[in-house]
Amino acid sequence: MTALATFFKTTPHMPSMRKIVMGTAFIAASMLAACGDNSSSSVKPSADVDVAPISTLALEKTDLTFGFIKLTDMAPLAIAYEKGYFEDEGLFVTVEPQANWKVLLDRVIDGELDGAHMLAGQPIAATIGYGTKADIITPFSMDLNGNGITVSNEVWAEMKPNIPKMDDGRPVHPIKAEYLKPVVEKYNNEGKPFNMGMVFPVSTHNYELRYWLASGGIHPGFYSPDDTSGKIQAEAFLSVTPPPQMPATLEAGTIYGYCVGEPWNQQAVFKGIGVPVITDYEIWKDNPEKVFGITKEFAEENPNTTLALTKALIRAAMWLDENDNANRPEAVEILSRSEYVGADAEVIANSMTGTFEYEKGDKRDVPDFNVFFRYNATYPYYSDAVWYLSQMRRWGQIPEGKSDAWYDEIAKNVYRPDIYLEAARMLVDEGKANEADFPWETDGYKAPTPSEDIIDGIAFDGRAPNAYLDSLPIGLKGNQRVEGSTIVE
Repeated sequence: MTALATFFKTTPHMPSMRKIVMGTAFIAASMLAACGDNSSSSVKPSADVDVAPISTLALEKTDLTFGFIKLTDMAPLAIAYEKGYFEDEGLFVTVEPQANWKVLLDRVIDGELDGAHMLAGQPIAATIGYGTKADIITPFSMDLNGNGITVSNEVWAEMKPNIPKMDDGRPVHPIKAEYLKPVVEKYNNEGKPFNMGMVFPVSTHNYELRYWLASGGIHPGFYSPDDTSGKIQAEAFLSVTPPPQMPATLEAGTIYGYCVGEPWNQQAVFKGIGVPVITDYEIWKDNPEKVFGITKEFAEENPNTTLALTKALIRAAMWLDENDNANRPEAVEILSRSEYVGADAEVIANSMTGTFEYEKGDKRDVPDFNVFFRYNATYPYYSDAVWYLSQMRRWGQIPEGKSDAWYDEIAKNVYRPDIYLEAARMLVDEGKANEADFPWETDGYKAPTPSEDIIDGIAFDGRAPNAYLDSLPIGLKGNQRVEGSTIVE
C-alpha cells in the first residue's frame, strides 16, 4: 500500500475537502523527503490555502469514539465534528448514537467509548456509587436549559380550566403543578396511577419533574436502598422511558406526561398528541443540563488529548451561540440528519431557534431555551454538581445526611474547571476565543440563584446544600432516612 493510500485509509472521518487538502500536503512532504530536503519537518501550505493549524499538543491518542443520545443538546459534538474543530486539534473522531443512557455510560466505563454526551447526574452518581461505580469526570458542561414537561391532551383538557388566562385567552405562563394536582388526585381516587415518564433515575429530567411536581404539592416519591423504584409515598409515579420513545409511549396511554429534552416535546405538538406545559427555563432559569463525560483514567492517561477535545467543544459551543444564535438554522439542518437527532428540521427549529410552542399555535419567544455558550454555560461549576447531589439526597438516592464539606468534595472530584480553563487559555492565546468570555477569577461556585428565578420561590446556594434542603417543604432533610414506606429521623 502506498503512503498516500495509507493516509486516506487512516483518516476515514475527515470531511473530504480537508482530507484532500491535507492529502496534497502529505504528497508534497513525501516528495520533499524523497528529494533529500530536510530543511523542515513540516509542510506549510501556500498562503491562499485555508487550512486550520493542527494542534501543537503532543496528543496521546488521536482516534476517538464519542457517544450521544438523539437530543438537540448533543449539538456541540455534531458541530465540533462538522466544522472541523476536532480535526483542527489533530483528533479523528467518530460520533455514535447510543440506545439509552445506561448503555452509553457502560460503554464509557468499559472503554468502548472514549467519552460521551452525558446526563449531568451520571458522572456524579457513578462517583458516589449510585448504580454503577466508576470514576467519571467532566471538563465541559454542554448547555443550559433545553427541557420541557408535556402532558397528554386528555390531562391538558382537565388542567386547562384551572389555569389563569391572559387577555387573548392563552394560558398564563409559567404553568405551576398546582393546576395539575386536582387531576392527579382524581386519577388516584379512581384507582388509576398517574404515570409519568423521565429518561433516567439520575437525569436532570427526573429531578426537574420531581421539582415541579413537589412545588405544586404533588409528591413524586422517595427512593431507598431497598426500593429503587422511586415510588415510595408517591402521588405521581415516575418511570424511565428513552427520549425518542416518549411521544409514542404518551400516545399509547402508558404515561400521562413526561419530562424530556428536545425535540421530543415539540414532537408531541406536531403529532397532536400532547401539550408542553412548562420549560425547565421556567422551573429554574438557566439551569445546567448535559455534560461531556470521560473516565478519570482517560483524563490521566491522555491529558493533552483531553485538553484538545475540550478546546474543540468550546469552539463548537461558541459557534452555536455567536451573533445572537445566527448559526442556529444551519445547526438545525445538521441535527436533523439521520446520523444525529434524525427528527424533522421543522420540529427541531421549533425550539432551537429561539421559540417554543406550547399548545398548538401558541408559539412564544424563548430566546434562551437552548444556551450553549452564553452565561458561562460551558464552565463546569461545582455549584451545579452540588445541586444534583442535593436532589439525590432530597429523594433518597443518597440515603443518609451528608455534611456541606462532603458535597463540596464530591463536586470537586467530578467537575474539572481546571482542565476547562487551561483549554480556554490556549484558545485565547491562539486568537480563537476572547479573554472576556471566560470566568477566570471564579472559585467554581456561582452566585446563589435568587428565589425569583426558581418555580417554588426558594433560592439555591451551592455553598450551603443542607440549608437549602431544609428549606424545601417536600423531601428528606438532616438525618432523615427512608425505612420501608416511612421516614425516620
